[in-house]
Amino acid sequence: MGKMQYKEVLEKLKSLSNPKNVEGMAHFGINPKNTYDISIPNLRKIAKETGKNHELAQQLWESGIHEARILASMIDNPKMVTEEQMEKWIKDFDSWDVCDQVCMNLFDKTNFAYDKVIEWSKRNEEFVKRTGFSLIACMAFHNKDIEDKDFIKLLPIIKRESTDDRNFVRKAVNWALRQIGKRNTNLNKEAIKTAKEIQKIDSKTAKWIASDALKELTSQSIQKRLEGKK
Repeated sequence: MGKMQYKEVLEKLKSLSNPKNVEGMAHFGINPKNTYDISIPNLRKIAKETGKNHELAQQLWESGIHEARILASMIDNPKMVTEEQMEKWIKDFDSWDVCDQVCMNLFDKTNFAYDKVIEWSKRNEEFVKRTGFSLIACMAFHNKDIEDKDFIKLLPIIKRESTDDRNFVRKAVNWALRQIGKRNTNLNKEAIKTAKEIQKIDSKTAKWIASDALKELTSQSIQKRLEGKK
């Protein structure tokens, strides 16, 4: 069944591919190599039909196809994911969307997510570091069980890396700060405080991260929403 299913899924992906659009994807920072340009809703549909399947997820990842890798993150079973697998997958990240989808669909549901954030945010490779901060953003958005104090411990890491001017890193650092600040009133205050500290750093990137985050976190719409959550 395993091999057959793998072939079927690859055939299905090929049939949905949109080669005309692929070239233009580089413009959005997506590596066009081995890419089919299939929408996320279409991938979700296939994931639903396939169901959770750890073994198939590994095969799809090994295919090296962009969309097969996003699909792998949708069908893998987070309880079966090991630290070795996480390390192996992040070495293959070459597009921000694969990175963010894997964080959102799979990595933030594993037991290692928080420890990996601490580890990866220190690493120098652009996509590894991005993964660390994308993972913070996804955890702040999804994981209801994490306590405020654990997110507060991550704010100095955000501050520490706020001068990294590589596009995919700075955007993820900004995203992490904004998501923590949108979680609840208490974290909103802490994130605003951190953003104001980041603003004082003599770095164009840090100033951009801070002002963009402050604009959203102090906005009326966010303040209103957080008030309503109390």
